[in-house]
Amino acid sequence: MIDPSGRPYFLWDDDMTLESFRDKLRDADVEVRAYFIGKLMRQAKPDDVFSFVTLREIVGEWDRIERYLGKTREFWRWLLARWSPDGAR
Repeated sequence: MIDPSGRPYFLWDDDMTLESFRDKLRDADVEVRAYFIGKLMRQAKPDDVFSFVTLREIVGEWDRIERYLGKTREFWRWLLARWSPDGAR
């Protein structure tokens, strides 16, 4: 999942270690968290996404996250509608 420098494969465009990334997912600023969750969902394999965040977190922050999903937005809407009792809005 990480290269020799400690960078996760899905952060190919960002010089960030796995630990720094995890810190961003726990940031006190909800917009920072949403950006990095969106980046994760956009660039990582779907199975790997759930190594970092839960379905409940994604659904709970969907309104903030979805703007960062780009071309993967429809895929995630489809998936969440099937997996989540609340679905993606």
